[in-house]
Amino acid sequence: MTRRPKPIVNAVLGPAAALDADRLPRHIAIIMDGNGRWAKQRHLPRTAGHHAGVGAVRRTVEYCARNGIAALTLFAFSSENWRRPQEEVSVLMGLFLSTLEKETQKLHQNNVRMRIVGDRSAFAPELQERMAAAERMTADNSGLNLSIAANYGGRWDITQAARRLAHEVAAGRLAADQVTEQQLESLLCLGDLPEPDLFIRTGGEQRISNFLLWQLAYTELYFTPVLWPDFDEQTLAEAIADYAGRQRRFGYTGDQVVQLGEGR
Repeated sequence: MTRRPKPIVNAVLGPAAALDADRLPRHIAIIMDGNGRWAKQRHLPRTAGHHAGVGAVRRTVEYCARNGIAALTLFAFSSENWRRPQEEVSVLMGLFLSTLEKETQKLHQNNVRMRIVGDRSAFAPELQERMAAAERMTADNSGLNLSIAANYGGRWDITQAARRLAHEVAAGRLAADQVTEQQLESLLCLGDLPEPDLFIRTGGEQRISNFLLWQLAYTELYFTPVLWPDFDEQTLAEAIADYAGRQRRFGYTGDQVVQLGEGR
């Protein structure tokens, strides 16, 4: 179900300022880009950048959990990333498995609910079981909703939702002319979460790369040249401050947004 907030006028926050809860994005989505370039700059193998990127993940999760962000979605591995060199893919899979083993208990202790979204069928059985175990352990937690997109693509997400609706129509449980945006959205991987308010991509690239295509329709986009392993609390606070300074209109005029904000 689409959950777009009433448009508001946000005041600009300095990155070091205390964050007003009313101005925080509820849901932040991040493409974690630049691991390979970070390693290349240091004359290291690309895989060293992926290992270094784990620290940035930890910092980001801790910051969001501590500052009242409701949901965080991280793009860890796209459906297109299988095209990368086999050695790099193997390292990524091993890193994914070892990180789940090391971090799940910590997440659980900090009341974080974790889930992995995407097509898991391509992953090794051991990794699939570790994913399921992490989700089971944290399923009842009520803090930060952490979603890890792995073997995920936005087009795949929309297609799998449409396929499920098609099965309902074929079974006679739903008429084709009764299909709505809300029904399709509810069947997307993040259908139970608010749409992302803020999208961040590190590494300097300015595209969304088949990530959350449906969900990003009204999201504020923020691009930073900072490579993912160097992404820290200061950089995240700057992105949130930038978001807080924007006027989100959702089809209204600027004057209407101001009037609605004054009436809150």
